[in-house]
Amino acid sequence: MNTEAITAQNMELCLRAKLQPTALEVLDESWQHEGHPGANGTGFGTHFRVRIASPLFTGLPRVRQHRLVYDALQEFIDRGAHALAIEIL
Repeated sequence: MNTEAITAQNMELCLRAKLQPTALEVLDESWQHEGHPGANGTGFGTHFRVRIASPLFTGLPRVRQHRLVYDALQEFIDRGAHALAIEIL
């Protein structure tokens, strides 16, 4: 299992490698969720927002586009990323 930290930067590197995005922004919004179920109490590494455009999304329904993002980030989810908001650009 990968032991890299769950950070926006590491998620961005993963998405760039797997989805070849033409636009990408990964934001760690964990600090906004202190005390929320699933938050780890550190203020980072649990709640993320991904804004992404990729040619791999062309012609796919929104649910399938989101599934590609979730699948690409599954290792982070398995290690404790609790919430992922996805905005397809």
